[in-house]
Amino acid sequence: MSESQTLTADASCTVESKKGFSKILGLGSLLAVAVGLVVSQGVMVLMLQGAGIAGLGFIIPLAIGFLLALTYVFSFSELSLMIPRAGSLSSYTEVSIGHFPAILAVFSGYVVVAMFALSAELLLVDFIIEKIYPGVFPPMTLGFGLLGVFTVLNLMGIDIFAKLQSALAFIMVVVLLLLGLSAVGGFANPHPAGIELTADWNPLGAGVISLVALAIWGYVGAEFVCPLVEDAKDPERNIPRSMIIGVSIIFVTIAIYCLGALFYIPADELAASPLPHYDFAKAVFGDTGLIFLAVAAITATCSTVNTSLAAIPRMLYGMAQNGQAFPQLKKCLPGTNTPWVAVLFVAAITGLPMIFMGDNPDAIGLLLISAAIAWLIAYIITHINVMVLRKRYPDLKRPYKTPFYPLPQIFGIAGMVYAIYYASPAPELSGQIFGAAGIVLAVVSVIAIFWVKVVMKKPLFKPEPIEKALNAE
Repeated sequence: MSESQTLTADASCTVESKKGFSKILGLGSLLAVAVGLVVSQGVMVLMLQGAGIAGLGFIIPLAIGFLLALTYVFSFSELSLMIPRAGSLSSYTEVSIGHFPAILAVFSGYVVVAMFALSAELLLVDFIIEKIYPGVFPPMTLGFGLLGVFTVLNLMGIDIFAKLQSALAFIMVVVLLLLGLSAVGGFANPHPAGIELTADWNPLGAGVISLVALAIWGYVGAEFVCPLVEDAKDPERNIPRSMIIGVSIIFVTIAIYCLGALFYIPADELAASPLPHYDFAKAVFGDTGLIFLAVAAITATCSTVNTSLAAIPRMLYGMAQNGQAFPQLKKCLPGTNTPWVAVLFVAAITGLPMIFMGDNPDAIGLLLISAAIAWLIAYIITHINVMVLRKRYPDLKRPYKTPFYPLPQIFGIAGMVYAIYYASPAPELSGQIFGAAGIVLAVVSVIAIFWVKVVMKKPLFKPEPIEKALNAE
């Protein structure tokens, strides 16, 4: 290690290594990130509830959600390879539509989502393990324990993260596929009498399209490979492939998983159950299935938390490099290139909602759907970035270009606006969901305006020259 690389923990990653992060993540590791964050316990619950609401007809919003996921994959692939920075969305947006939307996009779409979705994920693992093994763990100790363990492991470096993530994602997908295929085939227990799948395959009729908002939650997060672009081997090949293969695996896995559940659980019971994956595993395998479910639940939660603690801190690191966040967030540990302040910050904001909502399982659905709204806003901004930069810099080198441009961006924006409009699964919850999301977005907007105008002393919507992002150290 050179003298310039032997620094104190207060040094930034870019000073420690002028070439950036270590190039150690191959296609397999990136694919594990794309799959591992998306397939969470929250997804396991919401997808089964959607199948309960629409029956076999849930395949329609599931397929539309897959197409919408491909649109954001195309946009993120183009942007991340054109501007290969750890900051990801903030780096793309500041040169497209300015610093204010850059800060808003990252904080609303990722930092706030970490507060909502990761908290819900850790609460879910506590609830499901308590239901399977009552009294084994005191309340919330498992959730906080997992958060602490993966915080420490991510501080140890990206190579540790990669090894863990590959194993977790593989176990999780295999377990879900085994559960779904065993249920479809009736290999463990015979299909119960009285459940007729095709009698009313789509009870919602044309209204099934309104479930796109729920279905798309099964695909959000594959773009978490993009903040790892500086850690990736052969990113021009592996970044797009990992996301495209990832969302395709997710589509097949979720479809089989939901189909299997409909063979064993009446649709109305699936829709009403707060823990439908518990009911599903027990119906297929009996009490043995609860062990099966415990493995799936813990690996899903560990995979989601592990990915988030690797990717979101690197987004914050990139924002700090751009002056869009506190400079402390770009401090790195010597030897590992880990942005340790950012990792601890994400861990802290994840644990905060758990303290206030730890004994309220009904809060999980509210947390997840509010997170989905914030996430979709970030995707809309991403599509706008592609269209603006295509017009402003038509001759700029783009290692990856969106196929059939601009149709994916137009379809993606329209579909995500529609999904936000129908985000609430029940009219009585609309006020709570949009109220929670609105308050958080309003707070983030106020902070972003203050930061850009007072701290950065720059216009809210004036784009930075593209050269700033391309030539940044």
